[in-house]
Amino acid sequence: MTATKAPTEPPAQQRTVRRPGDRIFSGAAKGSGIFILLVLAGVAAFLISEALPALTAPSDEIPGGEGLAGYVGPLILGTLLGAVIALIVATPLAVAIALYITYYAPRRIAAPMGYVIDLLAAIPSVVYGFWGLAVLAPELVPFHTWLADTLGFIPFFAGPASTSGRTMLTVGIVLAVMILPIISAISREVFSQAPALHREAALALGATRWEMIKMAVLPYGKSGIIAGAMLGLGRALGETMAVAIILSGGAGATVNLISNSNPSTIASNIALSFPEATGIDVNTLIASGLALFLITLAVNMLARWVVNRRADFSGAN
Repeated sequence: MTATKAPTEPPAQQRTVRRPGDRIFSGAAKGSGIFILLVLAGVAAFLISEALPALTAPSDEIPGGEGLAGYVGPLILGTLLGAVIALIVATPLAVAIALYITYYAPRRIAAPMGYVIDLLAAIPSVVYGFWGLAVLAPELVPFHTWLADTLGFIPFFAGPASTSGRTMLTVGIVLAVMILPIISAISREVFSQAPALHREAALALGATRWEMIKMAVLPYGKSGIIAGAMLGLGRALGETMAVAIILSGGAGATVNLISNSNPSTIASNIALSFPEATGIDVNTLIASGLALFLITLAVNMLARWVVNRRADFSGAN
């Protein structure tokens, strides 16, 4: 005769005891998040309120006489053009540098090289601007001429080539150097955290080092590369002094990268024009700043969506 075992009652749920330090940290973190949102909302409200007179003003009162869209449009084009060139140039170089430092360079070389690359982020933008104006621009003049002679059938290189080198292509290269340490630092951090079991399994199956990186490291680090590239893009979109020094203003809405008739960027135009602006001109400049604010917000939201989508896709697999 077997004895029946009385059913055991589920244990009572234990009440979580939160220490004072936990409550303080939780409140501080929540307060910081709310404070950042309030600051962001305050900036947006200020820009909208100050830009409203320019948004409702007649076209002939806006500088240039072509309305607000005609004034801000070329600036948006110049901002996006320089930032995209910088991103195209810097991203492959930054990823290659991160891979070399993480998986190829000897340890005695990897650490100093990483410090040197990170040190590029500490150089003031004014120094980059003077370097681009005095060193890089003259050196790129023969390259501009070659592009005009060889690839002149492409609108981007239709010419005439600049004789001073102060072009949007020069600006894009300078911005690429400026955002290189941002993308490289984030990529290095992500690549170094690739699962060791995956890397060792790929090598044990006979994969070469590059095949191991291609199969185990790059798929794991894609979200980090995208996040670093978007952070670098945000830096390139808002860069002011380097662009202002190299271009010193501009006009037109051309997409020619090697001529002097380049549109300026929003940030550099505000820096150069704001000291002498009065009345509706100030509101127009703030309206262009509102456009830059919306562009950077859209870029960050797109980056967050891409990173979250890739994370969800990886989790589903």
